[in-house]
Amino acid sequence: MNEKSRFQSFSEFYPYYLEEHRNPTCRRLHYLGSLLVIAVVLYAVLTGKLAFLFLVPVIGYGFAWLGHFLFEKNRPATFKYPLYSLLGDWVMLKDMLTGRIRF
Repeated sequence: MNEKSRFQSFSEFYPYYLEEHRNPTCRRLHYLGSLLVIAVVLYAVLTGKLAFLFLVPVIGYGFAWLGHFLFEKNRPATFKYPLYSLLGDWVMLKDMLTGRIRF
């Protein structure tokens, strides 16, 4: 089943995404990974050391996947819904920073 056949929009996908992130440690690892991604991108751009951008997927996916495999005990949504999942990471970060979701 592809993204479009199960979810017609991101707003339909996001509740599913949150269900896949019930474990607080998993959410915290996503939070940490996302903030580190932002820090690395800023560092790379501000210093001109663009080679550091190669770390972005390693950091972003590394922290998230550790959370899923070790704490959530499920398969990351990235494998089935890569675009919606990437967007979900950033929306969940915003929701955590604004207090909508506990972390």
